Amino acid sequence: MRRVKFTAIVGMAIMMSVPAISLADNGKNVEVVNEGIRFCESTYPYDGGILIANFGTEQLNPLNTDGKGYILYYKDGKVSTLVAADGNLNAPKGMFMRNNHLYICDVNKIVVYDLNQKGKAPKTIHLPEGNLFVNDLAADGNNLYASVTNTDKIFKIDITDSANPGEAQEWATVPGPNGLLIGDGMMYVASYPADGNTGEKHVIYRINDLDNPQPEKVVTVPGQYDGIAFSSDGKSLYVTNWTPAGLSRVDLQTGSLSPLNISLDKELSGPADITVSGGKIYIPDLPASCVVIVTE
Repeated sequence: MRRVKFTAIVGMAIMMSVPAISLADNGKNVEVVNEGIRFCESTYPYDGGILIANFGTEQLNPLNTDGKGYILYYKDGKVSTLVAADGNLNAPKGMFMRNNHLYICDVNKIVVYDLNQKGKAPKTIHLPEGNLFVNDLAADGNNLYASVTNTDKIFKIDITDSANPGEAQEWATVPGPNGLLIGDGMMYVASYPADGNTGEKHVIYRINDLDNPQPEKVVTVPGQYDGIAFSSDGKSLYVTNWTPAGLSRVDLQTGSLSPLNISLDKELSGPADITVSGGKIYIPDLPASCVVIVTE
């Protein structure tokens, strides 16, 4: 979700898979946060900590319209509420921050809060009818991109004025776009089957030229991919997958896709929109209502 500088090998199709790598040392490098969390789909770096987007509903429904969504702030072991359940959020997912304006994907729209004026009603960016699974956000300069999983679309929004964003314009077609990531003017897209049926098209894509979007497969192993982030050193990608549920690392130099073993009392069930910050990976487990924090 962040724009990070790195150097990647362009044009390489990543097909290899290697044995799992242990990311934790007998659980010593793993933390689990569940205080105040209710169906968390996304995390985002903020003010030395992370934001956690929650549905807040009784049942897990990513398309609900109950208005119980809220955003938590986690830092140094403490959880607080940044955006309370005010009726404006239903199933908040991917987030993006610009000039203290928090953009949040929410079912069929993007909700924009001015954190300088928390009592002010948020703005809403509406998407065309039928776009019901607005999932993630990533920006390059003054262009903000939003993925919509159920329509295979990525939209572009002008955010030159953060307080007054432009309308969503259709930009590219990618199978089941879920997690978005931009670095050095290139976009990576994690593909997820909206109907739950994984196909050969549900892989990791890259768009090399944002002015002429032509998606190409970069990881060709099919999956139900959700979150995507750069490693701290910029040499790898981390991706989450729902089937099998887990976290993998893509080495951008060797082209290997490696599952990562995480020592947990209860295995991940639905790892979603991850964040890498301060040498840690923050993994929201949506069905389990917790965030797993792993040291890189």
